[in-house]
Amino acid sequence: MKRKASAVWRGGIIYGSGTISSTSGVLSNTQYSFSSRFENGIGTNPEELIAAAHAGCFSMAFSGQLGAAKLTPESINTTATVTIEKQGDGFTITAVHLDVKAKVPGASVEAFNMAAKKAKEGCPVSKVLKADITMDAVLES
Repeated sequence: MKRKASAVWRGGIIYGSGTISSTSGVLSNTQYSFSSRFENGIGTNPEELIAAAHAGCFSMAFSGQLGAAKLTPESINTTATVTIEKQGDGFTITAVHLDVKAKVPGASVEAFNMAAKKAKEGCPVSKVLKADITMDAVLES
């Protein structure tokens, strides 16, 4: 299975701008720029898209791990925070932190934490990222 997205950039790094599109159409000429990446400009940026992909991937993987433990989540709410820092002459994504809150009827804290750990390690987006990935997972009642 392959998924595709494309980007078009016009102009220099500071004052130029671009658009990102995906084959599914969810992203369709979505604006991005230096200001949307490193300041508070209008549009998205690669790190925000990585955060969204990681939050979605983890949530699905967590549901799968809970299912393997014979548990069905009522809800899983994941926020991924991607950290980008200047290192040397460029920038590096240095960390991703997952904040997870989930309602899982009948789950023990131990089963919940084990499923969360397996999902963090097994999610395909986690596997592709080389940053330090941390997590806070809360079992809600």
